Amino acid sequence: MLFNTHTHLNSEQLFENRDLYIQNAIDRGVKYFTVVGYDLESSRLAVQIAHEYDFIYAAVGISPNDCKETTDEDLEAIEALAKDPKVVAVGEIGLDYYWDEASKEKQIDCFKKQLEIAKRLSLPVTIHARDAYEDTFDILSKSGVKGIMHCYSGSYEMALRFIKIGYYISLAGPVTFKNAKVPKRVAEGVDLNYLLVETDDPYLTPAPYRGKQNEPGNVYFVAQKIAELKGLSYEEVAKQTTENALEVFQLKK
Repeated sequence: MLFNTHTHLNSEQLFENRDLYIQNAIDRGVKYFTVVGYDLESSRLAVQIAHEYDFIYAAVGISPNDCKETTDEDLEAIEALAKDPKVVAVGEIGLDYYWDEASKEKQIDCFKKQLEIAKRLSLPVTIHARDAYEDTFDILSKSGVKGIMHCYSGSYEMALRFIKIGYYISLAGPVTFKNAKVPKRVAEGVDLNYLLVETDDPYLTPAPYRGKQNEPGNVYFVAQKIAELKGLSYEEVAKQTTENALEVFQLKK
């Protein structure tokens, strides 16, 4: 039983054949999915997909790489979507200084406004951070909002800092890459009670399918690698990461 906490079945590459990819994932033991938005249109599609299946949920938000032209009206639309009962998080939101699609000032403004939406609606957040961990930590530590560090690529030491302020660490395909020492160190060192698994498909396909288009069912290989690195059974990792996801998304009964 797995909970894929971050899939983009709403992406151009996967949306049309989403039923097939969902079935493939079910066949690999995926029980729950969160489809994550990255702009207004993909957020609307995430909500649509969530309403097509009882076991699929949505996150809505505008990512730092998509916020260059974001208006207050766009953010109002995100907040309206976030009130849908199938929406379990605001995201993906955050900071990305690697691609620099939008200025730092614009990214920070958009990030803070969406954190305020999450706080108003008592929702967790799904955080995208790249080459911006210190600024991300500084903003989150003052926000009063908790959530997920999605597709985490920072250091083990930084991961512990995020955990202390209420964040789970979500690992994706890179933990399976042969020379990816940093995510492997994170997987080994972070307590299983604070780990989540995801694919971030259609990107970052895990071994043994690296180089091909990613899909939600490949989260199996992420969980399998974490189990190997931690010296635990696959079943234990699947069970605990699912419990963690149900907790952070406030789905735990």
